[in-house]
Amino acid sequence: MIGRLKGQLLEKTPPHVIVDCHGVGYEVEVPMSTFYNLPALGESVTLLTHFVVREDAQLLYGFGTDRERATFRQLLKVNGVGAKSALSILSGLSVDDLIQAIALQETAMLVRVPGVGKKTAERLLLELKDKFSVEGLTNAGSSMPKSATGDVLNALLALGYNEREALAAVKQLASDVTVSDGIKLALKSLSKS
Repeated sequence: MIGRLKGQLLEKTPPHVIVDCHGVGYEVEVPMSTFYNLPALGESVTLLTHFVVREDAQLLYGFGTDRERATFRQLLKVNGVGAKSALSILSGLSVDDLIQAIALQETAMLVRVPGVGKKTAERLLLELKDKFSVEGLTNAGSSMPKSATGDVLNALLALGYNEREALAAVKQLASDVTVSDGIKLALKSLSKS
């Protein structure tokens, strides 16, 4: 298995890139989030990869971060989602947006991605619901410092609120709120709904 490529970037044609590793040019498909962060042609590049062997092809997918690759691999485990669909999802949504959509069970956000229909979006939400940890969600959709967001979110979860309710409440908080005030305000908004 090929886990990482490091070499000279020879060609960039979305979503394909060619990386020259000691005289061997590897053709790699990358999501647009990785593509936009690639260096200029001729410069050194490092990509984390996922290698797929099929009956009719051997394909190499590249990612700029381990988080993107891990999310890609998690998407591949969903019934009916192949490598092309997973790449399309990561091109249309950031990892944080995907995690937020799953936590809040927002089908509409996933349907906006080309190639993802309503049934596929619902399947993604159902099968990935428990796959992403709350720690990954603490920074999603909030401008509060990570520790304050996490503390407020963990407090709401400890009080028995589900992730969706807790995230929705945390999302409404101002950026300069303290943890204690954040908890009070979040509980107030949750009591109204």
